[in-house]
Amino acid sequence: MSAHGTDPDDVDATFAAIVADLRAEGVGVFADESLEQSAEGEPRPEKPPSPPPPAPEPETSWRTGGPGWEDTLLGEDVADDNEHYEPPEPPPLPRPGKGAFIVLLFFLIGLFLLIAPGLIGISSSLGTPLGILSLATAIALLLLRVKQGPPDGADPSNGAQV
Repeated sequence: MSAHGTDPDDVDATFAAIVADLRAEGVGVFADESLEQSAEGEPRPEKPPSPPPPAPEPETSWRTGGPGWEDTLLGEDVADDNEHYEPPEPPPLPRPGKGAFIVLLFFLIGLFLLIAPGLIGISSSLGTPLGILSLATAIALLLLRVKQGPPDGADPSNGAQV
């Protein structure tokens, strides 16, 4: 016989004894089960063990951010000024020139000739080279429009400009 008074071959009785011992120690007891009786008729503890007290909150540091770090490093006035910053309105987009419309036209014609040349009565054996030629022309015109050098009105001997 084992220490619990059950036969070692009787697995169910051995398991029930182990569970009863654990329940008597308060393992697996929940608040809503505290007044119930166990299978063997032993009363369960009325209160489950109290949870440990919550850990104190860490102080604010440079890693966690927070007002303590900003106020120490930047001062209260600077931290408050950053919250009320409103960026200026962006300048309007420049109007596209005639060259941009020509590049767009060549690009769209090239795509149309590659995708559906039969809609305008051209065979695909003729539409494919014409489409590729139109796309190549659009890319070449686009690259020619890229400005090289300093902006208009800038002094080239002035160095880097922001």
